[in-house]
Amino acid sequence: MSGHGIIATGITLCSLLVTAFCLPTVRAAHAQQFLNPNTAATVVCSSSPGPNGQVAGCDPRAVEELARNGQAFAEKQMGMESALVVAPGHTLRDARRWFEKAARQGDPSAQVNLAVLYLNGWGVEKNYGTALYWLNAAAHQDNPRAHTNLGILYMNGLGVRQDYAEAMRHFQFAAGRGETGAMVDLGYLYDSGLGTPKNQAEAANWYRWAAEQGDALGQNNLADLYLRGEGVAQSDALALQWFQKAAQQGNTGARIKLGYLYASGRAGRVDREAAYAWICAAQLAGDRRGEQYLVPLEKQLTAEQLAHAKQHAQELLATPAHGKVELAFVR
Repeated sequence: MSGHGIIATGITLCSLLVTAFCLPTVRAAHAQQFLNPNTAATVVCSSSPGPNGQVAGCDPRAVEELARNGQAFAEKQMGMESALVVAPGHTLRDARRWFEKAARQGDPSAQVNLAVLYLNGWGVEKNYGTALYWLNAAAHQDNPRAHTNLGILYMNGLGVRQDYAEAMRHFQFAAGRGETGAMVDLGYLYDSGLGTPKNQAEAANWYRWAAEQGDALGQNNLADLYLRGEGVAQSDALALQWFQKAAQQGNTGARIKLGYLYASGRAGRVDREAAYAWICAAQLAGDRRGEQYLVPLEKQLTAEQLAHAKQHAQELLATPAHGKVELAFVR
């Protein structure tokens, strides 16, 4: 499992499998989809927002003027621009200032985004108490992302006492409103028996609902259950299918498992070149759990195959990661 900062949690359990692979269990608690930092924020630019808080007519100077005049939707937009550094001279400190202006006017997305800055210490000193205040403010307005993040805090005991029942309550609220990250979190609680009797069949249901909506960690976790035959009938074919979907989205745990399937022949054939490429891509992304398998694979590849595998790994590294394990900005 790879994660970022405060919410990473899960299992790291090695068990000896065929072909001498010590395969880590990489099912993990998930926060929610993170706005890709390489994606430019949408700029709102007229005097009033549309149904989604956005309007046509892109003029950054206009939105900044609206923000300075106290328009909450424009203040939030300025916060997004600053957080993503999509305009020159914008910083995370600017993001905090603009999010706080909108948050104080009651904008729930800005309240969540301000909490994210405090939780991560981005542009401000890390402060769980302040983050909790703003997440509660947004949750009182039934914001699903706020409930997901509160669930993460209670699940991990960050700024609050660890309380799995309270975490489950928040996750259930958010999952019922379409938050795929909360669905994976619920699956993790059932998978691990945290605050509830262990029920891997129920975990599989929650992972599947998230996976079918494209959540990379949900896909990885569901694949892991199929691989091990836990909560579902064991199926290498279905494990391969879901690991492929997650791996193609940049999930490093899935890339390691996919490499294992190709190396062991459980993908339907032995393909050491593909195995090396997928595991190497995970290593290049910072997930080193599979690196002990690279040297044995190297010895079984020709120089040409190894060169191709390394080139493929570099190409895979360029794949934007989705479903990152971290607290997310929301529009």
